Amino acid sequence: MKILVVDDEKFIRNSLKEVLGDEGHEVDTAEDGQKALALTEKERYNAIFCDIKMPGMDGVELLGRLKDDGVESPVIMISGHGDIDTAVECMKKGAFDFIGKPLDLNRILITLKNATERATLVSENKLLKKKVYGADMIGDSEPMRQIRELIAKVAPTDARVLIQGPNGSGKELVARNLHQQSERSAMPLVEVNCAAIPGELIESELFGHEKGSFTSAIKQHKGKFEQADGGTLFLDEIGDMSLAAQAKVLRVLQEKKISRVGSDTDIKVDVRVIAATNKDLAAEIAKGTFREDLYHRLSVIVIKVPSLDERKDDIPALIEHFKEKYTEGGRPRRFSEEAVALLRKKTWPGNIRELDNVVDRLLILGDDTVTEQNVRDYVNL
Repeated sequence: MKILVVDDEKFIRNSLKEVLGDEGHEVDTAEDGQKALALTEKERYNAIFCDIKMPGMDGVELLGRLKDDGVESPVIMISGHGDIDTAVECMKKGAFDFIGKPLDLNRILITLKNATERATLVSENKLLKKKVYGADMIGDSEPMRQIRELIAKVAPTDARVLIQGPNGSGKELVARNLHQQSERSAMPLVEVNCAAIPGELIESELFGHEKGSFTSAIKQHKGKFEQADGGTLFLDEIGDMSLAAQAKVLRVLQEKKISRVGSDTDIKVDVRVIAATNKDLAAEIAKGTFREDLYHRLSVIVIKVPSLDERKDDIPALIEHFKEKYTEGGRPRRFSEEAVALLRKKTWPGNIRELDNVVDRLLILGDDTVTEQNVRDYVNL
């Protein structure tokens, strides 16, 4: 493990470095808060030991700065006899624990073990939630608050929802949050990208097929409606679905039963349908490429997801989110205030997906602290 020791007393720094080094850990030391901050900009530590009383920036201020900078390493405070009340206050502000002076070897090793084990559990829990639930909706702008409020009202019901918004704006995250907050959350959320499936295969993909129903049907196949039985079916880019498939989807919504391709047998399904599109369905109806009756069935509730240009107040939070995603397990990185301000001024035709790619690029090509000049050099403004 990689550990940082911050103490203005050289004897304590060297003692801890020797003790922890003998246990196989890699140890960096800093004699003051400023040097500690500089080190945490470049390295990700499994744990930080921090003295409370130091000249200049004391341990309390350093703890606050580390938390403000998003450093997630557990911080163990080192306290003298008169610092106990301060140490307790530090724990209220996010420190993991404190060790009193004179330092006890067993206490140091036990506290370090507990701190790193908890940090590992927290990290694994975050990863598990991402795998199970997908990413969170990031941002506190007024449009995002309104969407969250609408999701909270609609999710517990079985009402069908149509999500509208431009490409890359996060429509799929709205669908996942609707499912997560519904009474169907313990059952499957099945996603179908209607634009990615060839027209001749969409019916088989949605409703399944019987063995031998067409040339490549070498065995029976359950469609997405059956797979989502009891749960939620998310039909993404439904504006690209063929008229023939639209007619069959309409039947399912009306009768709550499907029949596989090559079969006349009806199968009952209990599925909540959420659909999404980047198209103007009213215009598609006028052109004759989308069924008006299906539109009315799907749009019991309509949620409009704003473009990134309509929610620029969320850009700093989104940058932080993507930064953490791309630096997880590696050294922490920062974006200067000037860099963030310049990114807020940019127009975003690719929406959140474009911002995600830009942050990834800047972390690869930019400095340890991504600067305004880095943005000008590597981003098409």
